[in-house]
Parts: sequence; structure tokens; C-alpha cells
Amino acid sequence: MKKLGISILSLSVAAGIGLGSFVDATSAKAEWQPRKPIEFVIMAGKGGGADRLARFIQSLIEKNKFSPKPFIPINKGGGSGAEALTYLKSKAGDPHVVMATLNSLYTTPLRNPGIGVDIQTFTPITRMAEDTFQLWVNSETNIKTVEDYVAAVKKAGPQAWKMGGTGKGAEDSLVTAMLSKKFGIEMTYIPYKGGGTVAKELIGNQINSTVNNPSEQVGFWDAGRSRPLASFTPKGKLTGKFGQIPTFEELGYGDNMAYYMQRSVIAPADIPVEVQAFYEGVFEKVYKSAEWQKYMQDKGLIPGWLTGVELTRYFVAEREKHRELLKASGEIK
Repeated sequence: MKKLGISILSLSVAAGIGLGSFVDATSAKAEWQPRKPIEFVIMAGKGGGADRLARFIQSLIEKNKFSPKPFIPINKGGGSGAEALTYLKSKAGDPHVVMATLNSLYTTPLRNPGIGVDIQTFTPITRMAEDTFQLWVNSETNIKTVEDYVAAVKKAGPQAWKMGGTGKGAEDSLVTAMLSKKFGIEMTYIPYKGGGTVAKELIGNQINSTVNNPSEQVGFWDAGRSRPLASFTPKGKLTGKFGQIPTFEELGYGDNMAYYMQRSVIAPADIPVEVQAFYEGVFEKVYKSAEWQKYMQDKGLIPGWLTGVELTRYFVAEREKHRELLKASGEIK
């Protein structure tokens, strides 16, 4: 049975002879059906943006009967996602496992080459959206602008000002590094097990600021307990409630203060093309549902359906961008 390979060789061949030579999973007859519940691995801890999103997707699949067998969420966030990545690697050929990813898909293998994970060997299913980041402070403070924030950080000093995040080399640590470099500020980075915990610690005044995803802070924002200062997105990308938050670009700080978190689904290496097609079909139904479209609007997600070879190319390009970000932040050489 022919498989859909996603190696560098495959990509280089595609560049030379055109995408028409590839097997398109969506054109295959999705005759395969799961024989047992599907493990829906989440490469992050409970309560964060990835966990909330994956569990919402799982609920839509179950509610709308998009799959004959249920998807069972399983959190494997240890080692900034290394636990999940090595687990998926061990499941090569297993048709009953998929994984919800975030940008640690790139950063963790780059920071920890010893885990022996090459993300290009995994099977791409779909990118459901791109998530965003905002700079948040507790609403009890008098900090209402980026200028106020920079002044407060400089006044407090790097030891006193605490920025919460999810771990060294994680996405929010890279965004924090961008912020520090742009404004010449220093702060103490405090790691927690998940973005949900980070958001709660801000409200509890255990930390001074965060760069949470919208879904992690929106409840506190709605309750008037947190305040967004600026969004790490190009202008015009967000609409609705989150579109009201000014971007760093709109505030006059240039267009290099943008960073996205991909929200994608992948599967183990070496699964049959019919299995890949089945999962693409399931997630396409989720993507097209009114519930998912509303969720993206409510949670500040940017629509971004992408599958197959194009998704693999996106992963490869993003990995190289993150390689440079990690080098710039001193995480890797």
C-alpha cells in the first residue's frame, strides 16, 4: 500500500517535477474506519491553549458524530513536548493515534536533538488555525499602554519584574525575548506547567505580566481582571473583540513584532494514505462547522486550513524560522 512520504527528498522532488506527482490524500477513497478509540495526544499540559483547543475539537467530533469511534484526549506535555514527540515516534504505523501540536513541534527537537525526533517523518493531517499572543498585565495596575509597561519594567528592575511563561525555549519565552530586545528591558522569566496556570498566576499577582494566548486570558479579560496592552500580530489580522487590541505595528513599533502559534494535527509516520484521508475528512468537518468558526472568532484564532505537502512545507519553513529565533535568544548555537 502506498504511503504519503514527507521527507526532504520528497520535498526536493516536488520542487523538480511538480506537486502533481504526489499522492493526494484527499483524493483517495476514505474507506478506512477506526476499529477502536483514537488517542488524541496533546503535547502540552492541561488548561493551556493547546489543551483547551484539542478538547473543544474532541467535543465537536463526538457531538456531531464526525467519527465512528471517539477521540480520547491524552496530555503529554513533559519536557516541553518531548514526551509527546517521542511517544508519537514510537507509534509509527499505528492508525489510531493523532496529535495536536504547537510550536514546540519545532523548538523542542531543535533544543534537544538527543531525543532523535525528525518532525518530517510524521504524517501531516491539517493546520486548523494560527493562534496569537498578546502582552497582558493585571487590571489592578496603572499600566495601560506599552509605554507604561516599559517604564514599569525598567523602574522595577530585572530581578523584581516577573514574566510568566511555560518554559525555557517555549513559544512565550521567544516572544518575551522579542519584547526584551525591542525595548531594551530585562525581566525574570518564571516557568509554569501550562498557559492556563500562567494566566491564573497573573490574576493572583504572583507574576507581573504574561504573553498568553487569547483563549488563556479571555475569561479574565471578560471579568475585568486582566488588561491587554498590545497584540503580536500584523495589523488587520484579528477581528471582533481581539481586533480591538492595538498591534505593535499599529502603535508604531514596526512590523517585526509578530509571532504565531500553529494549531495543527499530525499522525505517526508510515500510516496508510487511506488513514490519512480519514483524519483529514474528520478535521475538515470540524473546520467547516459553525461551532469551530465561532470558536476561532471568540478565541482570537486566525483561520488557516492547510493539508498534505503544503502543510509539510509550512512545518519545514517554520522550523527554520524557529532555528534562527533560538539562535538569537541563545538557546542553541
